[in-house]
Amino acid sequence: MSQGRHVQWIHPAARRELCDYHDGRVSRREFLTRVTALGTSAAIARGMVGMAQAETAPAAAPPGSTLRIQMEVRPLKDPRTYDWSEIANVSRGWLEYLVEYDRDGSLRGMLLDSWEASEDASQYLLRVRPGVTWTTGEPFTSADVARLMGYWCDRGVEGNSMAGRLAALGDPQSEQLAEGAVEVIDDLTLRLHLAYPDVALMAGLSDYPAACVHASHDPETMLTDPVGTGPYLPEEVVPTQRAVLVRNHAHHWWGEEAAGWGGATLERIEFLDYGTDPAAWLAAAEAGEIDMLYENVGRFIEAADQIGWERSEVVTGATVVLRGNQRALVDGRAVYADKRMRKALQLAIDNGVALELGHAGLGTVAENHHVAPIHPDYADVGPTEYDPEKALPLAVEAGLGDVAHELVTLDDGFTRRTGDACAAMLRDAGFKVERKVLPGSAFWQEWKDYPLSITEWNHRPLGIQVLALAYRTGETWNESGYADAEFDAMVTEALTIADAVERQQIMARIERKLQQDAVIVQPFWRSLYRHVRPGVLGAEMHPAFEIHLYRLALED
Repeated sequence: MSQGRHVQWIHPAARRELCDYHDGRVSRREFLTRVTALGTSAAIARGMVGMAQAETAPAAAPPGSTLRIQMEVRPLKDPRTYDWSEIANVSRGWLEYLVEYDRDGSLRGMLLDSWEASEDASQYLLRVRPGVTWTTGEPFTSADVARLMGYWCDRGVEGNSMAGRLAALGDPQSEQLAEGAVEVIDDLTLRLHLAYPDVALMAGLSDYPAACVHASHDPETMLTDPVGTGPYLPEEVVPTQRAVLVRNHAHHWWGEEAAGWGGATLERIEFLDYGTDPAAWLAAAEAGEIDMLYENVGRFIEAADQIGWERSEVVTGATVVLRGNQRALVDGRAVYADKRMRKALQLAIDNGVALELGHAGLGTVAENHHVAPIHPDYADVGPTEYDPEKALPLAVEAGLGDVAHELVTLDDGFTRRTGDACAAMLRDAGFKVERKVLPGSAFWQEWKDYPLSITEWNHRPLGIQVLALAYRTGETWNESGYADAEFDAMVTEALTIADAVERQQIMARIERKLQQDAVIVQPFWRSLYRHVRPGVLGAEMHPAFEIHLYRLALED
């Protein structure tokens, strides 16, 4: 990797990926994700496949304009411990990211101007965007990025999922950033030296817990003393009620000059919490109380069409996962630690029925391994067996046929309905099943600890990125309690393979391993929908539920 700035730099793997694209082996989205993750700019990558450049937000908005967004408002906390997209969508007003994931699958620099991965993805040369300042007036430099790497790699912080995303930079003994892992070259350049190659590193830096905080950051005062690089400031955050952002005119935002970034034109952004019932969201839309939905689901999609609101949709790797927690005890027994019990759950549940009843058929049936066809590294290994007549006898064989299962879900639309559908199928197969439906304030606090539950999982750019986050031994978000040395080793190996077609070979083994160990019942992949009233711009549905606030605008 060169130290100088090469605007037209293309990663060596990109030309191989382009051949795969032209030969029909990968989709355009897959191509964009693969090559931009390794440092080829989004503009160049789009040009390689003949795409027009991404549209920018309008440059002006009506004076004093306010945009009102329906969204659950959750308490803020230390960003590296964020576990819901809604939290990050509020703090995006002032806490920005090194890298941003776009709707088309590409990654582009935000606080980073560009990056280059070595051919084996064991080193990354990062170039900081010049001209960025904190709201304190201090410049944002490579020293800030180096400090953030240490902040993110601290495994001693409970709930810090970033440490898993940056495991190749961490020291497993000290559970901190490894010595020598970050080399600051000058004020705008640094190099990362990974303990082993990791093709998902930049995608991980685009995920919502990767918000960039100032050296003075304190989670207790991040609202009363907000310091960031973004164009907005928080006026108030009242969980379960509202959050309000206002334009920070005292701070010159770097994005006003950056080509293709729009202008953060709104004066005020209000997030209004109408709970988890989609009927309440639509009623607010019809009453003119809001301008935009965070998302729309089920039969309310057509209802929003009928009132004249504009629909945006995207095919994603967003999903729900039914999992038994292998660490949890039910009446003193580790029920879901027995693979036969987990396999019985898979045998009893028809994923297609779960999609139809849970999400009105708005998606595609999944295969119980949490890698989506939209992921560049997806391998088609086929579904698991569905045979409800075999389910209960297998549980009886394990000595667990008498277990009363309590299936816990959030009290929302599609997750609750999916839980109801799965519970009904389990009962039809002869199992005793009770349902527990919790409001958000209760469900969120213990989402990783329930013995049996259904959890919503966001889309992420790479399949291997999801598996490393959700199923590697000891990771913060490993809600299933799965711990398998062979699986961990295969994930580590897959992360070292830059060529996604080559990586698919080991991904097939990993996917089959998850199926054979019956770790999850993962019934479907969701298509995501958002509605806005006419005149709202820059609010297209994002595959990972991100709301890029600087792009939002209202027609004059």
